[in-house]
Amino acid sequence: MTNVLSRLDLGRMSADWTPATALPSSGPLAAVTRRMAEIVFCIAMLLLTLPVMLAAAIAIRLEDGGPILFRQLRVGRYGVNFHVLKFRTMRTDAEANGPVWATLDDPRITRIGALLRKTRIDELPQLLNVLRGEMSVVGPRPERPHFVELLAREIPGYHDRAAIKPGITGWAQVRFRYGSSVDDARCKLEYDLYYLRHRSLLLDLLILALTVRVVLSLQGAR
Repeated sequence: MTNVLSRLDLGRMSADWTPATALPSSGPLAAVTRRMAEIVFCIAMLLLTLPVMLAAAIAIRLEDGGPILFRQLRVGRYGVNFHVLKFRTMRTDAEANGPVWATLDDPRITRIGALLRKTRIDELPQLLNVLRGEMSVVGPRPERPHFVELLAREIPGYHDRAAIKPGITGWAQVRFRYGSSVDDARCKLEYDLYYLRHRSLLLDLLILALTVRVVLSLQGAR
């Protein structure tokens, strides 16, 4: 079921596969330890990046006078919706005609927004989502309800990725390009399901290390 690309092959998964049976067994102590580690990590990151976030906030406001933060409805663990926090990187009228996937060189992105996306600074406010318990540091990226409904109709088992909290970064994010189609979402799901099966502190640390590499190389942002 697992291939050399470290993802699960959807076409070869057994009929009795479920996220509950795939998740590594862990007791209450492991869950508490993970949660405490995330809280410490987020507080440390907020303190370290505070000057960067203040600069980003000022730049966003000066560029067009619009809101600094962008709150967008996303699907979390067990399908429960929450509002993800990001620095605003698009024009205020970016989705006047409804939700669409971001594209390469998306014309809706502001000049400051392009820089924030390339450096991933726009994702920093999601540390607050982690502190509120809505997200984890590492996990499948949370998707919007509109696209979850679309992808669930096209991809069997798409809802399985909601067995754990979504993350700021994840295995699919560091192993695959930015997704903008159903085929991309199917491939990213295979990485997400691999993460569900092999979730561990060691894999989380590997993902964080690869995330740093992606950020420093300015790869994959749109």
